[in-house]
Amino acid sequence: MNILIEDAETLEYLASNGRWTKNVADGKTFRATEAAFEVAKREPIRRFNIVRYFSQTRQFINLDHGRGKGPASDHSS
Repeated sequence: MNILIEDAETLEYLASNGRWTKNVADGKTFRATEAAFEVAKREPIRRFNIVRYFSQTRQFINLDHGRGKGPASDHSS
């Protein structure tokens, strides 16, 4: 199963080396949504999506979303 963490703002995926990548094939896969969610909450990003990726059809399904440890957006302009 290909469960990945996606930075909701940059649309990059967390890789096994702890960096972020645009290449979905280089994204770190998780066995369960809950495990991915716990890791994502500790990342220095604002918003994230937990997605399932089907490589055969190149389709994504959003499974969950949340906030990482990055700074909150400032919407007061």
